[in-house]
Amino acid sequence: MLEELVQTALNRELPSRTAALRVLAGEDELVDVIAAAFRVRREFFGRRVKLNTIINLKSGLCPEDCSYCSQRLGSTADILKYSWIEPDEAAQLAGQAVAAGVKRVCLVASGRGPGDRDIRRVEGMIGTIKDEHPRVEVCVCLGLLQDGQAERLRDAGAYAYSHNLNTSEQRYGEICTTHTYRDRVETLQRATRGGLSPCSGAIFGMGESDEEIVDLAFALRELDPDSVPVNFLIPFEGTPLGGRWELTPERCLRILALFRFCFPDVEVRLAGGREIHLRGLQAMALYVANSIFLGDYLTSEGQPGADDLQLIADAGFTVEGLEHPTLPEQRHDLVALRHRGAGSTRRGSS
Repeated sequence: MLEELVQTALNRELPSRTAALRVLAGEDELVDVIAAAFRVRREFFGRRVKLNTIINLKSGLCPEDCSYCSQRLGSTADILKYSWIEPDEAAQLAGQAVAAGVKRVCLVASGRGPGDRDIRRVEGMIGTIKDEHPRVEVCVCLGLLQDGQAERLRDAGAYAYSHNLNTSEQRYGEICTTHTYRDRVETLQRATRGGLSPCSGAIFGMGESDEEIVDLAFALRELDPDSVPVNFLIPFEGTPLGGRWELTPERCLRILALFRFCFPDVEVRLAGGREIHLRGLQAMALYVANSIFLGDYLTSEGQPGADDLQLIADAGFTVEGLEHPTLPEQRHDLVALRHRGAGSTRRGSS
């Protein structure tokens, strides 16, 4: 079955549902699954690791009620809350990230979706960043898009738009009630039609079954994203999913392997929660995923950037596009400049 999965992926074809479920079910030894996934990863991406980072432009006070999110409506999670940062702050953070080897900077803002004023503000930030770092990919994540907004972001210099499906269609109403699964699909389609590279993935560890994981992977495949972030739930206290610790390192690795088989030539990005759920097996995940986030996430800390770079080197991989990354003297902390006097100054814990 693993050989079938490899050959199907090398042909850029979708695996059978039976084969996909077997990856998750544990019928094959984990090391054999990882080795099979690595054959696919190596064929399309060699031993390169692409680095990404998040710049949280606006944090907290979101009107949506996504159960996993520390910024949700009604959240009592102890996180930073602030309004929009200034363009020069965004550019400074982007500059630190680019020096460390980051190829994609993800500009993220909480909220249901951007209004015209928000789009104008982000257009300015994109311009400032691109003026100083013309080769960096700017990805934007602002929530649900309206008609014409993707085109404006593209014209401002954005490369990609990120909007995760997060969970399967049949479970979506259990996770969020203020918008629908279909709303998310339509935003991704608007971004694609508007000329932005579509980025969409999921969050795991929210009670989903093997069948629902496969449903989601297959649904994402139909949307044809260029990059697929795989997140693992950070169970913030003060949210409905706080305290939910159902993932194991093996479960995470099997999910990653499934996504590699479903997206053989697409950027599979190891994203939020990797440090706390993969723990000592993070290096093994690099044999499946070809992309990771460097530094911190939206409201939780990642591990120091220097540790990530050492992890990559120790596993025998190289940072894509940069031979000698440079980190600041202090910890690579992309929240360090945020946010003077704007609400809480406490950080969420992971």
